Amino acid sequence: MRTKDAVGQYGEQLAAEHLTQAGFAILARNWRCELGEIDIVAREGRALVVCEVKTRRGLNYGSPLESITYRKLSTLRRLVGRWLQEHEVRPPEVRIDVVSVLVPPGGAPTVEHLRGVG
Repeated sequence: MRTKDAVGQYGEQLAAEHLTQAGFAILARNWRCELGEIDIVAREGRALVVCEVKTRRGLNYGSPLESITYRKLSTLRRLVGRWLQEHEVRPPEVRIDVVSVLVPPGGAPTVEHLRGVG
Protein backbone atom coordinates (compact mmCIF):
# COMPACT_ATOMS: atom_id res chain seq x y z
CA MET A 1 0.00 0.00 0.00
CA ARG A 2 1.29 3.44 -0.87
CA THR A 3 2.14 5.80 1.98
CA LYS A 4 -0.41 8.34 0.72
CA ASP A 5 -3.17 5.70 0.80
CA ALA A 6 -2.18 4.55 4.29
CA VAL A 7 -2.21 8.14 5.57
CA GLY A 8 -5.64 8.66 4.00
CA GLN A 9 -7.05 5.51 5.59
CA TYR A 10 -5.58 6.48 8.96
CA GLY A 11 -7.14 9.94 8.65
CA GLU A 12 -10.54 8.48 7.80
CA GLN A 13 -10.34 6.20 10.83
CA LEU A 14 -9.47 9.15 13.10
CA ALA A 15 -12.32 11.16 11.57
CA ALA A 16 -14.82 8.33 12.14
CA GLU A 17 -13.69 8.01 15.76
CA HIS A 18 -13.97 11.77 16.25
CA LEU A 19 -17.49 11.82 14.83
CA THR A 20 -18.58 8.83 16.91
CA GLN A 21 -17.22 10.46 20.09
CA ALA A 22 -19.16 13.62 19.16
CA GLY A 23 -22.40 11.60 19.07
CA PHE A 24 -22.70 10.89 15.35
CA ALA A 25 -23.92 7.50 14.14
CA ILE A 26 -21.81 6.27 11.20
CA LEU A 27 -24.09 4.87 8.48
CA ALA A 28 -21.53 4.19 5.74
CA ARG A 29 -17.86 4.59 4.95
CA ASN A 30 -16.30 4.85 1.50
CA TRP A 31 -19.63 4.65 -0.31
CA ARG A 32 -19.06 4.66 -4.07
CA CYS A 33 -20.96 5.03 -7.30
CA GLU A 34 -19.99 6.12 -10.80
CA LEU A 35 -20.06 9.78 -9.70
CA GLY A 36 -17.38 9.32 -7.05
CA GLU A 37 -17.04 8.47 -3.38
CA ILE A 38 -18.40 9.71 -0.08
CA ASP A 39 -15.88 9.19 2.73
CA ILE A 40 -18.38 9.04 5.61
CA VAL A 41 -22.18 9.14 5.77
CA ALA A 42 -23.44 9.75 9.30
CA ARG A 43 -26.46 10.83 11.27
CA GLU A 44 -26.44 13.57 13.87
CA GLY A 45 -29.84 13.72 15.48
CA ARG A 46 -32.31 13.96 12.61
CA ALA A 47 -29.72 15.31 10.15
CA LEU A 48 -27.98 13.23 7.52
CA VAL A 49 -24.35 14.34 7.36
CA VAL A 50 -22.00 13.62 4.49
CA CYS A 51 -18.38 14.07 5.56
CA GLU A 52 -15.44 14.66 3.30
CA VAL A 53 -12.20 13.73 5.07
CA LYS A 54 -8.97 15.44 4.08
CA THR A 55 -5.72 14.20 5.60
CA ARG A 56 -2.28 15.74 5.27
CA ARG A 57 1.12 15.01 6.81
CA GLY A 58 2.15 18.64 6.75
CA LEU A 59 1.21 22.11 5.56
CA ASN A 60 3.56 22.31 2.56
CA TYR A 61 0.56 22.20 0.21
CA GLY A 62 -1.75 24.17 2.48
CA SER A 63 -4.12 23.00 5.16
CA PRO A 64 -6.36 20.03 4.46
CA LEU A 65 -9.38 22.37 4.47
CA GLU A 66 -7.88 24.44 1.66
CA SER A 67 -8.15 21.47 -0.70
CA ILE A 68 -11.97 21.63 -0.70
CA THR A 69 -12.83 23.40 -3.94
CA TYR A 70 -16.11 24.56 -5.41
CA ARG A 71 -15.84 21.65 -7.85
CA LYS A 72 -15.43 19.14 -5.00
CA LEU A 73 -18.47 20.58 -3.19
CA SER A 74 -20.48 20.35 -6.39
CA THR A 75 -19.52 16.68 -6.75
CA LEU A 76 -20.41 16.03 -3.11
CA ARG A 77 -23.86 17.57 -3.64
CA ARG A 78 -24.49 15.21 -6.57
CA LEU A 79 -23.25 12.27 -4.49
CA VAL A 80 -25.60 13.20 -1.64
CA GLY A 81 -28.52 13.18 -4.07
CA ARG A 82 -27.53 9.76 -5.39
CA TRP A 83 -27.05 8.34 -1.88
CA LEU A 84 -30.49 9.58 -0.81
CA GLN A 85 -32.06 8.16 -3.95
CA GLU A 86 -30.45 4.73 -3.56
CA HIS A 87 -31.28 4.47 0.14
CA GLU A 88 -34.79 5.89 -0.20
CA VAL A 89 -34.52 8.14 2.84
CA ARG A 90 -35.84 11.66 3.26
CA PRO A 91 -34.16 13.22 6.30
CA PRO A 92 -35.45 16.62 7.44
CA GLU A 93 -31.92 18.03 7.14
CA VAL A 94 -28.93 17.16 4.96
CA ARG A 95 -25.53 18.69 5.57
CA ILE A 96 -22.04 18.45 4.13
CA ASP A 97 -19.20 18.62 6.65
CA VAL A 98 -15.44 18.47 6.23
CA VAL A 99 -13.14 16.74 8.68
CA SER A 100 -9.51 17.84 8.44
CA VAL A 101 -6.83 15.56 9.84
CA LEU A 102 -3.24 16.75 10.16
CA VAL A 103 -0.71 14.00 10.91
CA PRO A 104 2.69 15.70 11.37
CA PRO A 105 5.79 13.50 11.41
CA GLY A 106 6.61 12.68 15.01
CA GLY A 107 3.66 14.62 16.39
CA ALA A 108 0.15 13.93 17.56
CA PRO A 109 -2.58 14.13 14.91
CA THR A 110 -5.11 16.95 15.07
CA VAL A 111 -8.69 16.71 13.91
CA GLU A 112 -10.79 19.72 12.92
CA HIS A 113 -14.49 19.41 12.06
CA LEU A 114 -16.11 22.07 9.89
CA ARG A 115 -19.91 21.82 9.80
CA GLY A 116 -22.19 22.83 6.96
CA VAL A 117 -19.71 23.74 4.25
CA GLY A 118 -22.03 23.21 1.33
